[in-house]
Amino acid sequence: MAIVLPVFMLIVMGIVEFGRAMMVGQLLTNGARHGARRAIVEGSTNTGVETEIKDFLTSTLNVAAADIAVVVEVEPGPGNPDPADDLAIAQPKDLVKVTVNVSYDKVAYVAGSFLNGTLLTGHCAMRHE
Repeated sequence: MAIVLPVFMLIVMGIVEFGRAMMVGQLLTNGARHGARRAIVEGSTNTGVETEIKDFLTSTLNVAAADIAVVVEVEPGPGNPDPADDLAIAQPKDLVKVTVNVSYDKVAYVAGSFLNGTLLTGHCAMRHE
């Protein structure tokens, strides 16, 4: 028991931490997808999209909004002028990319976990309508 229990607990804690990382990664992808759907609609703004993503993630992950990094990029579509990553002037067929990052340290269940310092990321890209 003295030999097996520590090894068993280490394995169990590893499974819990990696499972949490996978869950948070999926929630970040869902947040990025939610933000991208909002971003491709006419009349959307970068600030509005970032606020909506942060509201979604703070309620699901129980993390502070300041710990969530949101990047919105807009690549011009064929024949469109460069919108300079501004959703307010994006044109139809522009590619909107939303990236959401959070450090695993901010969402870990156990302090001093296996994944300290890992940056979890969610991505989504959609064409502007």
